[in-house]
Amino acid sequence: MTQPSQRLSDAGSRYAAARESLRERARPHLGIDPRALGAFRIAAALVILSDLLIYRLPAVRTFYTDDGVLPRATLAEVFPLLERASLYAISGSARVQTGLLAVTAVAAACLLVGYRTRAAAGLSVLLLASLYARNPYVLNGGNTVLVAFLFLSLFLPLDARWSLGAGRRSVRGEPNDADGDAGAGGGDAGDRRICTIGTAVTLLTLVSIYAANAVSKYRSGAWMSGTAVPRIFQLGEFTVGLGPLVSEYTAALTAINWLWIALLSVSPLLVVATGRRRTGIALAFVSAHLGMAATMRLAVFPYVMSAVLLLFLPPDAWDRAEAVASRVSESTGLAGTDRSHRSDGGTDARTPSPTPRTRRGIRAGAAALLVGFFLALVWWQAAGVGLVDLPAQESTGQLSEVSWSFFAPNPPDASGWYVVAGTLESGDTIDLRDGGAVSYDRPPDAAETYPSTLWHQFGFRMKSAGESQYRPVAAYACERSDRDLESVAVVHVEQPVDSDGPVGEPDAEERVRVAC
Repeated sequence: MTQPSQRLSDAGSRYAAARESLRERARPHLGIDPRALGAFRIAAALVILSDLLIYRLPAVRTFYTDDGVLPRATLAEVFPLLERASLYAISGSARVQTGLLAVTAVAAACLLVGYRTRAAAGLSVLLLASLYARNPYVLNGGNTVLVAFLFLSLFLPLDARWSLGAGRRSVRGEPNDADGDAGAGGGDAGDRRICTIGTAVTLLTLVSIYAANAVSKYRSGAWMSGTAVPRIFQLGEFTVGLGPLVSEYTAALTAINWLWIALLSVSPLLVVATGRRRTGIALAFVSAHLGMAATMRLAVFPYVMSAVLLLFLPPDAWDRAEAVASRVSESTGLAGTDRSHRSDGGTDARTPSPTPRTRRGIRAGAAALLVGFFLALVWWQAAGVGLVDLPAQESTGQLSEVSWSFFAPNPPDASGWYVVAGTLESGDTIDLRDGGAVSYDRPPDAAETYPSTLWHQFGFRMKSAGESQYRPVAAYACERSDRDLESVAVVHVEQPVDSDGPVGEPDAEERVRVAC
């Protein structure tokens, strides 16, 4: 008679074999090459550092202090939950805000080189989420996508390649590709891709974003008539770089409209396809996003999406990339040893590993968290495209544009800009942007009316705000002006557009007037 312990052992063996068989079948579709993880880590860190140093740090006083356009009192009035949750809301001084930005940059630098990678990623998630909560008006979908995928990266071995932490795994006698991740499972000798619940959820999350966006566009009259992209390129405040030039070619923009819908429609092939077909689809998405960066003012959004798409490149793509890099290194005399695997483990080599039971508990908890996160994300996106209903208080809001909608279901049908008019003590009124006469006519370049990308994001999100939100903006203009002003008025101007250009006359609406 078979003993109970033996039966349990046999059942466990069959379960393990079935799980491994399932993993082998899923690996070509839901696995990630370790080199892709390393490349994503580096790209994400560079995006964070660029966002902080190019956009946030130069404007820290304007957008993140009590002397700026959104003091903490206004944030607490409009978004009380964000004010309570943000670490950046602990102080309104520029010195504290700059210090927090410096800590965020250090965490990103550690992520870049792969030092204490999981801790660096976790700290980056916490600090970036707090930064974005401090002023939610200076965001777009790229910022929220970045935080979401940084959170998911906590369940991935980002230091498996090209990192200072790769050798520590080896010294501890742990696999470089799956340690500490939900549903551990490294690649075998024939396929080095890591396949875990973490990799599956990460890849499926991006596919769900694209798929939801495709559904949203199917439900849009503008997109399905081919007029959405031509209309978008008539929004002068968005078009920069090559954008104004491209906006003149309506037929080409109409073709791009249909090509983008077609590409979004085949986004499930990012996980269904394998080999060169998968590489081609991923590179097509990267090309589309880089095209957006070359023509439109979208901040980090195109670069965040491109960084995430690196995770989809299969091993043969990385083999070719490494072969090219090796030839370039040899021809330039830069060839050297691969330092991605260090021989010293530092103090980590002496860190005791958790017991098998503890590790199983951690993995089970991580798997449950990942699945819950993914299901909530899918539900939220389904609500965003109208497939499920949100509670009434959640279905509207001033920040509904801070999403992953990609100008869907319908792009804006009006170009907007601001005029900040100052009344001098003499009674004359001037445009505080250039000191000239006030005019509400459409400017030659609407993008130039915004001093920076963050100002553009702020103005775009604020267009439906109330007087209490505009009052600090007017007060900020009073304080920053070198003229003797009696009062300042903030005026929002809109002009309808269609795929051929502006329609009708601009409509100016004064949002607030403040005595200086």
